[in-house]
Amino acid sequence: MKVLLTGSKGQLGSCFQDRLPAGWKIWATDSDVLDITDLSAVRAAVANFQPNIIVNAAAYTAVDKAETEHELAALINKVGPENLAVAAKEVGARLVHVSTDYVFDGTASTPYIETDVTNPLGVYGLTKLDGETAVAAVQPEAIIIRTAWVFSEYGNNFVKTMLRLAKERDTLSIVADQRGCPTYAGDIAQAIIDLLQKNVSGGVYHFCGDKEVTWNEFAQSIFSIAVCKGRLSSSPEVKGISTDEYPTPAKRPAYSVLNCDKINAVNIDRSHWVNALDVIICKI
Repeated sequence: MKVLLTGSKGQLGSCFQDRLPAGWKIWATDSDVLDITDLSAVRAAVANFQPNIIVNAAAYTAVDKAETEHELAALINKVGPENLAVAAKEVGARLVHVSTDYVFDGTASTPYIETDVTNPLGVYGLTKLDGETAVAAVQPEAIIIRTAWVFSEYGNNFVKTMLRLAKERDTLSIVADQRGCPTYAGDIAQAIIDLLQKNVSGGVYHFCGDKEVTWNEFAQSIFSIAVCKGRLSSSPEVKGISTDEYPTPAKRPAYSVLNCDKINAVNIDRSHWVNALDVIICKI
């Protein structure tokens, strides 16, 4: 198997390289090697490498900045994936594209299934949805994975931010009225590999953590494990606040829990994020 990976320096890209099966050949690229928004560059790179699989782990993920950087977000989240789909189709490669729970508006009260109506609240979610649509239009057999609240030992994420703040402050106020499922990037990477090895049919698959929480509850889990592991001497006091008390440029869904029955049906378990958190806190 020959895999062209984009976004190789990000959380998912880094974890994907860690889990690469023996015998798979990979060309790991980031924006400094391959600009996915440049169709001619993408075509040339794909034609030269001739991959069987393209895994697109590249994304514009700055949710709040996207509100003022709409064009850049659209280039990376919509145009880039579309370019990869075009190039993949030309060489007969299959594309795996990663999307987000933020394609939903959060008004549901039960976990979202793949066919539920989408209605992103902000530019980030909108551009990611546009990317899904563009990929599916070019390559219907592409695998699109929606995931959520990604964390890992790599890059910048909520876990690292909480650990840093816990060392700086005695009290933290964390949003307690947004519910979702934390997901370990390493588990997403393994799910992608498993889907490819099983040669599943194309379409959208939801994959996220196995336990839904609020950001406040997620933070408390981080601090509890960090104290047990000796990474923190004590846990800060964690106060729950409402979204209205912590205004941000981008509106976020109040409920973005994903139903993972479809991916579970091909024997891929959800991310056991508490176990992963226990492991990666020792690595950070």
